Amino acid sequence: MNDKTERTDVVIVGAGFTGLSAALELKRAGVGLLLLEARDRVGGRVEAMWNGLGERIDSGGQFLCEDMPQLMELAQARGKTFVETYVEGDFITCPSMSVGRAERTYHASMAIRERMNSIEPNDPAIAGLTVAEWLERQDDVGEVKAAFRSMIEGLWCLALERVPLWYLIDNDRRITNEVPELQYSLRETMQSLADDLAEDLGGRVRLGEPVTRIEYGPPGVRVVSSNSVIEAREVLVAVPPATAAKLDFTPALPAALEAALGAWESGAVIKVLVRYPKPFWRERDLSGMVMWRDLPGLFACDASRDPDHAALVVFVGGPLALRWHELGESDLRTQVTTELVEALGPEAADVLDFNRRDWTHDRWSGGAYSDLIVDVSARGAEATILAGAPPVHFASSELAPSFPGYVEGAIVAGRIAARRIIAGVQSAIATNASGS
Repeated sequence: MNDKTERTDVVIVGAGFTGLSAALELKRAGVGLLLLEARDRVGGRVEAMWNGLGERIDSGGQFLCEDMPQLMELAQARGKTFVETYVEGDFITCPSMSVGRAERTYHASMAIRERMNSIEPNDPAIAGLTVAEWLERQDDVGEVKAAFRSMIEGLWCLALERVPLWYLIDNDRRITNEVPELQYSLRETMQSLADDLAEDLGGRVRLGEPVTRIEYGPPGVRVVSSNSVIEAREVLVAVPPATAAKLDFTPALPAALEAALGAWESGAVIKVLVRYPKPFWRERDLSGMVMWRDLPGLFACDASRDPDHAALVVFVGGPLALRWHELGESDLRTQVTTELVEALGPEAADVLDFNRRDWTHDRWSGGAYSDLIVDVSARGAEATILAGAPPVHFASSELAPSFPGYVEGAIVAGRIAARRIIAGVQSAIATNASGS
């Protein structure tokens, strides 16, 4: 480790969209900063990789929609090319059912979601209930409940038995898009947008520097990484709550804050991109969208960039991802292909390239799209984390007032945290100047 101590105003831990957005706000305000990232890239749960055909593809967060204003504005300002997700035609449900019955089942499952969200999160009647327990009490038929479970476990990537009902209601209410969240992807990949933001920060971003300890007290903070020691006025921990809980703080964080960080659990997801010679499903007036009711958390949709780049993206979420995590690459390919053939016909076996990214138990971000609160009694966890233990501050997409668990939420959370820190730093600088 480098024994030389550096100094700056603010250290940010984590270069996902939360950390990048906060860093840019600080830079614009003229506040000194260093952004430390454990991985060899920026983006966090957003990532791109090369597939076997030499194409750069999104292996992490990918989709956005026009109801996500911060992300849309950012992508437009950076000149990104929007690819509209193909949704024309019928969607498939497995086990198979008629188009009419499938549509009725889908709308009925959405009605359960709306009914759930009509409950006030602080309603004493739901205290201590998990989503699974509440669902069991509903009068809907079994196949509708199965569709609801598959949808929720696919989106939040945890078993319904693990998720407090009040938390899911509160979380879901903050996801306010009226158009489908799968509306667009970026031809250049979402990762390219993260790279653009990092480029604007220049040498303020340091990759491959996992933070090993954060020492804090009235004078400020001392952040120890694998390569450096940095003294600063403030530190912003811009990683998911369950990851933040694993950091070494000296002294230990206040008990209430430790408990709040410990109330979260990372979801599990495996993302698969299957490339085909042509979008064969469109020839049969199918959208390429498939939802499996007998395999909750399994979902597929069209991810073609154009007719010459035919692809389906398959998401495996929640308990199913944990089970399939144990499969080898060959067995996973066989499993996914078998399910696609059953749903879409034999042409689904004509695979040009099969690319998987298993986010389950990821070292630096924990798992899926988002961490979730799993302690039914932890109602004040988010507020406690956001209050932090100054000069130690926390921010992440999970804590955003809008679109928690999405890139949009990460941008919002980072900007809010940065503005709070800027006010504090500027006040401290002004106080020191007047005192001298």
